[in-house]
Amino acid sequence: MGIFEWIIIVIIALFFINRLIPTKGITNITVEEAKEKINDKNVQCIDVRTPGEYKVKNRPQFKNIPLHELPSKIDKLDKNKDVVVICQSGMRSLRAAKLLKKQGFKNIYNVKGGMSAWY
Repeated sequence: MGIFEWIIIVIIALFFINRLIPTKGITNITVEEAKEKINDKNVQCIDVRTPGEYKVKNRPQFKNIPLHELPSKIDKLDKNKDVVVICQSGMRSLRAAKLLKKQGFKNIYNVKGGMSAWY
C-alpha cells in the first residue's frame, strides 16, 4: 500500500473515532433519567425534531426548536441552565448538543434513543 492509501485510511479512522468519542460536557442519558430532569426549573428541554414529528408525539416540557432553526434561536436559550435535548432517535439531538457546546453551554444532556425510546 502506498502513502496515499494510508493517508485515506487514517482520515477515515479519525472521522469515525471523532464520531464515537463523547464530547466533554455532553452526557448521554436514558429516558428514565430525562424524566427526572424535565420538571426541574433549572433545566430547559429542547426537541429538535420537525414540527410535524413534534405534533404527532411530544412531551409538553420540551420546546420544539427544529435542528435547522437552532443556530438562529440559540440566543433565546439560557446558557446558565442545564439543557436536555431530544429527537426521534438521538442522532439529531447529539448534533444539536454539540452545537450548544460550541456556543458555550455547559451541562448538556442527550436522550439516548430519543422519542423512540420514550414510548
